[in-house]
Amino acid sequence: MVQAPAVAQPSRTRIAAASLIGTAIEFYDFYIYGTAAALVLNTAFFPEMDNLAGRLAAFSTFAVAFVSRPLGSAIFGHWGDRIGRKSMLVVSLLLMGLSTVAIGLLPGYTAMGVAAPVLLVLLRFTQGIGLGGEWGGAALLATEHAPPGKRGFYAMFPQLGPSVGFIAANGLFLILGAVLTDEQFVSWGWRLPFVASLLLVVIGLYVRLKISETPVFQAAMDERKIAKVPFVGLMRHQWRRVLLGAGAMVITYTLFYTATTYCLSYGTATLGIPRTTMLALTMIGVLFMAAGTVVSSLVSDRLGRRRTLIAGTGVAIAWGLVMFPLMQTASVPLVGLALSGALALMGLIFGPMGAFLPELFRTEYRYSGASVAYSLGGVLGGAVPPLIATQMQASGLGVFSVGVYVSAMAVLSLLCLLALPETGEESM
Repeated sequence: MVQAPAVAQPSRTRIAAASLIGTAIEFYDFYIYGTAAALVLNTAFFPEMDNLAGRLAAFSTFAVAFVSRPLGSAIFGHWGDRIGRKSMLVVSLLLMGLSTVAIGLLPGYTAMGVAAPVLLVLLRFTQGIGLGGEWGGAALLATEHAPPGKRGFYAMFPQLGPSVGFIAANGLFLILGAVLTDEQFVSWGWRLPFVASLLLVVIGLYVRLKISETPVFQAAMDERKIAKVPFVGLMRHQWRRVLLGAGAMVITYTLFYTATTYCLSYGTATLGIPRTTMLALTMIGVLFMAAGTVVSSLVSDRLGRRRTLIAGTGVAIAWGLVMFPLMQTASVPLVGLALSGALALMGLIFGPMGAFLPELFRTEYRYSGASVAYSLGGVLGGAVPPLIATQMQASGLGVFSVGVYVSAMAVLSLLCLLALPETGEESM
């Protein structure tokens, strides 16, 4: 790997802000769609379907972005490894943000007919492309600026973006649920979080444009060690790490989207828990997720990424079997425990990934490798759980089978982690 020359480093605060704010905004955009899919998109865009079919259709549009994320990772990874991390971070933020605003302004089925869900799918697809390029760039911005022995700490900031973005997204939905009637929320209130993304994008662009290119990539450019076609080199030399890294990521997505998107729908539609209560419980759970992210990121600098990740994934195997018996009680405290436990584990596993995935790949195709592994993990771990869980519940297998599925995904991730090396002490 290319060693960075001794150059003046930007302040820790500026690096943290630039890596955190972008991922927070990008995940805010992504999460408001997941919340809307669970609560209202079935009636706004699929009103002629029955309740179950409408929910499946809404979750299918939610899944579209996970399919397009690997494409975005390949596109942004190619140019991020060719011309730099900073410029791709700006473009990804614009693409994601403008797609989100357009969804908020898109007329529903009653106004446009079948064109409305078609356009919804297209906008969701572009959302996924934007997010596919965001995470890898933000993680590299942090890790390639980090001094030796501190990459876990620096990578903690982009990993906190999902927690911040989720709290902002669900907090806004919670406020809207409190001040609007159900009719107002279904009619137009759900659109406000999407339109509000425009202001956040402006703030994010201002911060991103102030940061410099990473010293590691600048050194590679100075030494003319830039791959002509990074993705081809990645697939030729490190394809195994791409697949194993993706498998290692699966459980983080599975825990998160089962606990939020699916459980939000299950809690409101099946258990009869009020929407505002479920949103509040989920937000509490995300605070535990943020705490887990901080703790595991710091621990990974001392104990190593792989060991920290294996411990968290092992506990997740057991939690999948506990989660839904707690949910089925319909007791608000126990439902809160189920969600908080799942999200705390997600944070414990997610935190070290900000350093672990970039450390797996060489500088000349690190953006491509980290981004594609991250996004491929989302296809199986993020897009599939809400769909499978809804089908399992409807088919008579029972909601406990959803927990078995979560545990199975944790086993898959554990096997992938066991096949990967420790990376914490490797230079960049």
